[in-house]
Formats: sequence, C-alpha cells, structure tokens
Amino acid sequence: MSSTQKDTVKVDLGGRAVTVPKGGLYDQYRMNPDLDAIARDPRVSSVDFFRQLPKIKVDSPIGPTLTPNFYYTISTARLTMVAPSRAIRARLPEELSPLEIVPGLGLVSVMFFRYDVCDIDFYTEAAVGIAVKPARHGKLGFFDLVSGLKNEHLDSYVLSLPVNSDIAQVRGHDGYGFPKWVTGLDVDIDDHRTTARVANDAGGVDLSLLANTPAQRAYPSGERVSSLTSYTTINGAWHSTLNQTNVLNAGTTRSTSGITLQLGEGRMSDDLRSLKPKRTIQFDVMTEGQAALHMPVPTSVQSRNK
Repeated sequence: MSSTQKDTVKVDLGGRAVTVPKGGLYDQYRMNPDLDAIARDPRVSSVDFFRQLPKIKVDSPIGPTLTPNFYYTISTARLTMVAPSRAIRARLPEELSPLEIVPGLGLVSVMFFRYDVCDIDFYTEAAVGIAVKPARHGKLGFFDLVSGLKNEHLDSYVLSLPVNSDIAQVRGHDGYGFPKWVTGLDVDIDDHRTTARVANDAGGVDLSLLANTPAQRAYPSGERVSSLTSYTTINGAWHSTLNQTNVLNAGTTRSTSGITLQLGEGRMSDDLRSLKPKRTIQFDVMTEGQAALHMPVPTSVQSRNK
C-alpha cells in the first residue's frame, strides 16, 4: 500500500465516495468539531467567532450534513475590475443583473483562497465572479454599491470555481450548485507576497497572479464581519448561499503597480476574457481571517426582463 493510500480514508457524500486525509478534521469530526481542540492548533488564533454560530443538521443533495462549514484559518486575495455591462449580461442568467458603478460598466473579480484549517481539511480555491444586484431588490440604492466596494456585503454569481480537493469539489458542486472542478492550484499569501497558480488540464497555466501584498491592518475578532451572498441553481431552482467572513488582518490598494495577472489557456481565463475586463480598480488581500459557509437556501429571484 502506498503512503498516499495509507494516509487517506474514503467517506460517503450523498452516494459519492471521496478521499479525505486520515486523522484530519473531517475524518475526526464529520463537520461536528471540538472547538476546544481546534483552539489548541497553533495556526488558529481564536475560535470565539464560531462559538456564537451553532451548527444545525440539514438535509442536502449530499445527504444530511451540519451547517455552517467552519473555516478557522484562511487567507484570500481579490482583484476587482470594471467590465462592460453588455459583456457581463451575456454571461449572466436572465434572472440576475450586474451591479453597475456607472451605466454600462459593472464589476467582475478574480479571487484566490487558501483554507489552512477547515472542517473539510486544507484546500485552495480560485474564482471568476460577477458582482450582481441583490436578487430581491427592485431598484438598487447607492448604499448597495458603496457597501459592495467596501466588501461589507457583496452579491455574486460565480462563473468558475476550481478547487484542489475532492471533498471540496463534491460538496461545492453537488451540495451548493457551484461550477467546481479539481485541478492543480497553489495559493500562497503572506505579508509581503501574494502568489497563485491555477493549472489547466494539460498541466500548463490557466491563470496566475504575482503581486505585492497591500499593507495589512489587524482587527479584533468580530469587529469586521463581511458577508457574500452567491446565487446558484440546484435542480432548476434558485438558491442563495451566505458566506460570513471574520476579517482579522487585511489591506486594500487601488494601485496596480506590482500586480501581474497572467491569463493562459483554460476555463478560468476563458471566463475572464469573455467578460472583457477593462482595468483593475482594487486589490484586496486578507492575510488572516475566518469564515462560516452556510448551506444554500431556496430564494425567489425576479427576472430582469419583467
């Protein structure tokens, strides 16, 4: 038996067998963590944020599960760009509308995530997303745009969401309705450098980022909690997924010097090119944070044609 077989175990997710690290958080706790034990992990600064978020058992397309999914130590990077609304609309379902900063211009983003300590174990992720108007809104107020740009609350539609682990792919695709696939994906974020590389099917570069990390500011746990609502369809019905982020160390820059985004060949680059982004207007990096990802709930979405 090879070391890789020995160091993993197979678990059942809604009839799908997936491999997870033996003795890892999922193998030990099955989404029902011992917060006191996790607090002893030197990579986890505190679990106070999670003590106020009781988990509940729900039925889901991947079988009964506990929600929310806890992410105890994460780092993220996001490039926000302006793109023509016409190109954005061509990639959105008709029920959703772009969040516009001025008529004819919307916001798209490329995001990278590194989840060091998490209920479903370490993994990395990347995304091409579109900022959309909240689905329940008729008219959009100025404050929605301001809070969106300040990252306090964003609504999004994701075009691509590659990950590097089987359990993240099955949960994300089957359980949440996200366009997830597994690929080689490296994300490294520290106080100085932010690097990411997403591989394509041939092992070449789909998309990569090399950037200087913006100066970071520390926040006490619970002081700055942002939220992201993502819209997906599961079995033809619209759902919304809430992700709450407890920001611990983060920084933003409007300068694009020292940022190199390389588009190669692959799904992510194709999705980004289809949006015809004009320029980057903001670069956000969180070197330390935490998150709670809730299971999707059915939501009503109005068609923009009405």
